[in-house]
Amino acid sequence: MIGRATKVMSTLRDGGVRSTAWRGAKWLVGRMSAFRVVPLSTVHADDLAAVDWSRPVSFNAQEVPRPPAGYRVAWLITPPGRTSGGHQNAFRFMSFLEQAGNPTTVFLYSPAKYPVVSVDGVKRMMAETSAYPDIRGEFRIYDPAVGLPGDFDAVIACDWETTYAAHRHGGTAKRFYFTQDFEPAFFASGSDYAAAENSYRLGFHGFSAGRWLAGKLTADYGMSVDPYDYAVDRSRYSYVNTAPRNEVLFYARPPTPRRATEFGLLALRELHRRRPDVTINLVGWDMSGFDVPFPYVNHSAVDIAELNAIYNRCAAGLILSLTNMSLLPIEVMGAGVVPVVNDAPNTRGVLDSPHVEFTPMAPSALADRLLAVLDRPDQASHAAMIARAVADTDWTDPGAQFVGSFDRAMQSAL
Repeated sequence: MIGRATKVMSTLRDGGVRSTAWRGAKWLVGRMSAFRVVPLSTVHADDLAAVDWSRPVSFNAQEVPRPPAGYRVAWLITPPGRTSGGHQNAFRFMSFLEQAGNPTTVFLYSPAKYPVVSVDGVKRMMAETSAYPDIRGEFRIYDPAVGLPGDFDAVIACDWETTYAAHRHGGTAKRFYFTQDFEPAFFASGSDYAAAENSYRLGFHGFSAGRWLAGKLTADYGMSVDPYDYAVDRSRYSYVNTAPRNEVLFYARPPTPRRATEFGLLALRELHRRRPDVTINLVGWDMSGFDVPFPYVNHSAVDIAELNAIYNRCAAGLILSLTNMSLLPIEVMGAGVVPVVNDAPNTRGVLDSPHVEFTPMAPSALADRLLAVLDRPDQASHAAMIARAVADTDWTDPGAQFVGSFDRAMQSAL
């Protein structure tokens, strides 16, 4: 005890109060292991242990003619949140399949004891949040001791964790994987990485967001995959501010490392140093508790209905994606915003548009490109042209593309 007190006093003397408080908080967090996310804590152990991907199972060899009442589809998904774009998009495609006459059952997959997941709570949140469609089918909590009770023609997993539960299902249903990102990249090399990567080796047919991810899963893991294209919800995003703009936006989401928030803040710091008159808008997360090195407007995780007004104040949007590209670049284009995106195969492979400013991922280069967009003499007319370029896109097209791919996959021996 005396030794620990001496160490605290030494730390106070050498590092000051702030440094000592930081070290103490870090020590407490390390001790309170019940509140730490540990490897494999997001997947039921029984599901993971029961699946041996090295022994392939042929889930999709049979042809299943369409029943008069439609295909009975079970979707497995982790519990959705108010601001989770991936969940919002998954439920959008559930709705497409349901509207095409296929009865839907949604299984909420949550291995953690806390927070408690409630079907009523999830449905209430979705009803209160304009980003989610209305799903008519039944919602259930997944229980690994019970599995997927019921007769289904197809089981669709939406996250790497849920693929193991889908694999364990004992019925004859075809197995599919609704992939939206390369999920192993969410982790450092370790147990979670291995489990997420093995989800691509389970013999499922994939429906993938964009062609880059579909190509990667086929080339690296031999998956059969049907991609679908990105689109803009024209009921939400439109070009209304025709005046010149002196603002930019940045999609900042610190809990999501693949969005490179810290790197983007460096680029914006450089932008502010050169042009302090430019207003910087941060969307996606409440940044009030973070050390942001420039003045900014903190929009937090606003409801999707409020985004178009924010976008229409901005000339450029900095949107970084280190795995699969997000939907934001094409969405901000609908409001006349020029997307400034890191130049990489994963971004060009999704939206290789002449209206996207693909830029080397260096802070000064990103700041240069943002300023170039702001200083265009034809900024207003260029914004109108960008908005027109995506005016013909709509989610009904990828929706029809997905429904067609699903029907073909059901009626084919894959």
